[in-house]
Amino acid sequence: MIVHLIDGTYELFRHFYGQRSWNKGKDKPFGAVAGVLHSVLEMIETGATHVGVATDHVIESFRNELWPDYKTGEGIDPVLWAQFLPLEDALKAMGVAIWPMVELEADDGLASAAHLAAADSRVEKVCIWANDKDLAQCVRGDRVVQIIRKGMVIRNAEAVRAKFGVAPELIPDYLALVGDSQDGYPGIPGIGPSTAASLLNRHGPIESFPDSVLGAQRERALLFKNLATLRTDAPLFADVDEIEWRGPSASFAEWPKRMADERIQARVDKAVAARSAT
Repeated sequence: MIVHLIDGTYELFRHFYGQRSWNKGKDKPFGAVAGVLHSVLEMIETGATHVGVATDHVIESFRNELWPDYKTGEGIDPVLWAQFLPLEDALKAMGVAIWPMVELEADDGLASAAHLAAADSRVEKVCIWANDKDLAQCVRGDRVVQIIRKGMVIRNAEAVRAKFGVAPELIPDYLALVGDSQDGYPGIPGIGPSTAASLLNRHGPIESFPDSVLGAQRERALLFKNLATLRTDAPLFADVDEIEWRGPSASFAEWPKRMADERIQARVDKAVAARSAT
């Protein structure tokens, strides 16, 4: 059994701006939603059986209370923003396990799902389809891997170390030191990627650093590590069989017309037939 976990928020952005590059600003109201559904169907058509999607039901999370400059939903294109909730409804109707995150972020949802799936001995591999650097902390050997959409790069533990200079378990410490501009925290002044990797490989996690290494910046580094540490305790499912795709519900019938994409119904029907034949 191979489990596929998808960052639905990233996929929605990817399809929205991908379509913008050729539709000359004439956005379909649910064009990005349809794009995400087609991407999920492509996985199912190529053999994926167990699929889950995590989304940011709201952009803000508990991290905004810890750091005032943490990322928010400010500046999101209104046409894109209007597709967040329909994406969740459409995926659910198509029969895909969907986890809309509120207090936590989509990345926490993916980390929690990976943790739950990896605990099942029947699971051969967990593939996390997401680009965010912080998800590298979830990688475990060759069994839990991150797939970077851009270039379709597969990162196992060895690849994470080659990319960042540290083991996956130290990614939160690494990001705390170098910062993450996408998430809105700056890291520690004077510490770049090479220095961060060197310090972590020499001393271990930030908590083990001698006091002289970070000095007055120690508490801030620990705060940033808290921001970078993904939560793995969201109770998303009790059994991995819950995320097996078994086809759409009756409510999906309205979605092809609503999305102005009639092709998708035939594609779903074909996937259902193929699944029934196996």
